[in-house]
Amino acid sequence: MRLLTTLCLLLCAGTAAAEVKIAFVDMQRALLEVEDGKTAKQKLEKMKKERQAALDAQQEELRTLQKSFEAQKDFMKEDVRKQKEDEFRQKLGELQLTYAKLQKELAEEEAKLTKSIFARMARILKAVGEKDDLSMIFEKTESSILWAPQNLDMTNELIRRYNAGEGKEPKKDK
Repeated sequence: MRLLTTLCLLLCAGTAAAEVKIAFVDMQRALLEVEDGKTAKQKLEKMKKERQAALDAQQEELRTLQKSFEAQKDFMKEDVRKQKEDEFRQKLGELQLTYAKLQKELAEEEAKLTKSIFARMARILKAVGEKDDLSMIFEKTESSILWAPQNLDMTNELIRRYNAGEGKEPKKDK
């Protein structure tokens, strides 16, 4: 809703002032298509596979424990049965904590890997916007831009410029 209001205000104000020039970029598509983004995705996939293997091993241990318990529970004394149930609940809790921890680690790693890529993309978009005298560049998401003419889409240009080496952070002199 804010996007629509902003556009209306700009377009109305634009008729009285300078021409309003806008563009949009699909940042998620750009992230997946630039070389650094592909490398980051591969690294995340590898990390996810490794974490999933550890999680699978823990789940299998829990399944084995449960099967063993189910097969023997009718023959156990009450106190032994309670002890085994407590042990199972504890291991289940550990599995849930491990899963949450791994999810958090993956999210943090993704944020770390993509932060510099998005910062570099922002520098490229700023330079293009200033050079082409654009009023605004919007991010295309499923809910923000439902349709726009293809000539306003800067995604391919962003990917091309990024992969060509533009937008790198200037070297700092020490």
